[in-house]
Amino acid sequence: MKYISALFLVFVIAVIILVDSGNLPYSIRAIYDFPNGDKVGHFILFGLLNFFITGAFFFSFPAQPRGWAALSIGLVLALFISLEEFSQQFFSTRTFDLVDLFFSYAGVITFAFLAVIWKPPHR
Repeated sequence: MKYISALFLVFVIAVIILVDSGNLPYSIRAIYDFPNGDKVGHFILFGLLNFFITGAFFFSFPAQPRGWAALSIGLVLALFISLEEFSQQFFSTRTFDLVDLFFSYAGVITFAFLAVIWKPPHR
């Protein structure tokens, strides 16, 4: 789970850099090419990132309280998501949008809940 979360984090950072520079490949852009597709993208992308990071934490520290861990990880991730969304004001290829931020937060919250209730197979 640690490797999955690390690889997914690298993927998210790469997507952010490509979008900020206006170089996102059409193959990725086409996935969100429907009404409000970017909102769905924010929800899924940041939700999965939270799920993988939280799951990796649960695997590494199984004795820690799951609720507090998920809340802490979610809050740190929400801070970085906020900084990324607000930074879009400085890129001509990007547009700051509170609705995007809301869907990012909604994904983090939803997937944190899923991570807490998920019962992984025994390793």
